[in-house]
Amino acid sequence: MGKGLINYLSSLTVHVQTRQILRRVTTGKAPHETGSPSMDDEESPLLGHRIANGGSEANFWKHLLLDRTSSPGTKSPNALVRLPAHFFNVFKITLLSSWINVLLVFVPFGLIAGTYEWNPTLVFTLNFFAIIPLAAILSFATEEIAARLGETLGGLVNATLGNAVELIVSIVALRANQVEIVQASMLGSILSNLLLVLGMCFFLGGLTNMRDADGNAIEQSFSAGTAQTTCSLMTLASATMILPAALYGVLDSGSDKEEVALLLSRCSSVVLLFLYVMYLIFSLRSHKRLFESEAGPNAGEEEEHDPLLGPWSAGIVLLLTTLVISFCADHMVNSIDAVAESGALNKTFIGLILIPIVGNAAEHVTACVVAVKNKMDLAMGVAIGSSIQISLLVTPSLVLLGWAIGVPMTLRFETFQTVAFAVSVLVVTYTVQDGKSNYLEGAMLLGLYMIIALAFWASG
Repeated sequence: MGKGLINYLSSLTVHVQTRQILRRVTTGKAPHETGSPSMDDEESPLLGHRIANGGSEANFWKHLLLDRTSSPGTKSPNALVRLPAHFFNVFKITLLSSWINVLLVFVPFGLIAGTYEWNPTLVFTLNFFAIIPLAAILSFATEEIAARLGETLGGLVNATLGNAVELIVSIVALRANQVEIVQASMLGSILSNLLLVLGMCFFLGGLTNMRDADGNAIEQSFSAGTAQTTCSLMTLASATMILPAALYGVLDSGSDKEEVALLLSRCSSVVLLFLYVMYLIFSLRSHKRLFESEAGPNAGEEEEHDPLLGPWSAGIVLLLTTLVISFCADHMVNSIDAVAESGALNKTFIGLILIPIVGNAAEHVTACVVAVKNKMDLAMGVAIGSSIQISLLVTPSLVLLGWAIGVPMTLRFETFQTVAFAVSVLVVTYTVQDGKSNYLEGAMLLGLYMIIALAFWASG
């Protein structure tokens, strides 16, 4: 793969140099002394591509290395040029898809550190930062696939794969019988989206858009249908955590409390998955108008763009990224016990605070950016929509997966975790039910998240 890329770049360099030599021979002038080149001089039968702006070599290399949409040689009739050019184009577009991809330098170091069993804290740290850009690439590939599948099916793909990183990390932890980490990461993902992301969106968006053109104080608004439906679903999700914990507490100590909690959790997980399917049908098909922006169905249309990758290319990027994430997650999870034993951080804090940051960093930035642009429906879709996916799809799926592989994963969380989740859902419900937001409400959500994080950190 690397050899093909080198051959591709070499062929482009040789071609440019050959054109310059031929121009000197035919005109007796250096390339910069010639006038405007003709069409015949500019067209390359090998590359099938014209060097932009009068044959400027600088612009050619700019197109080759910095253009986010295309690369020279991808339409060449010569397969030996076209195929390496296509591979290079996919690699470049993926690499330039987000500024956060600069953290990809941590990926090889994280894999090497885990393979050769370096210091556990170093292994955890390197793989922690390695997964952040990989999550951004996974999100990019998912969006590229969804863009080609139409509105309904594309929305389904985005909803299903939107939390793929959390699912991968949790599966790795579940296979290692780290049920405490899995439960904490699921709860942490929900709290992170409900309080941290939504709070940042309200706070930054409210500060940026706090006054209209006449200087009057205003609030940002979003779809009331989205607020009502998501609040109801999140309340249901909190009930599925409270009931197993309450039942476990009232059962006699002589009874098999663990088996009862397992049975209730597994049956409840089937119900939650059914409700998630109903939610998708409701929001994407039968009542999708309720979830449209108040500005109309075309609001935010300028943000849309044609997909940059083909379906096969995006699919390959998705699979390769998932594979690399699984290795990084495996190394990170295997180092958690040693990190916890060192006394620096406890398992609950790692799962509740740190792991959700890994999986949602790119989405967090996206939500805040669109909130600043006063596109609160998009921000709500990222923040609360992701929480619904975790509550109704990912967590029940992990319970059933644990059942399949013999790991007792349940919906019975610790008492303090259950109370923190229920209180968070209650505060968010009162905050969003009016369909409006401001920076004070954002500060309230952020404050609650900080208090919960400090409580779990102090509990260690």
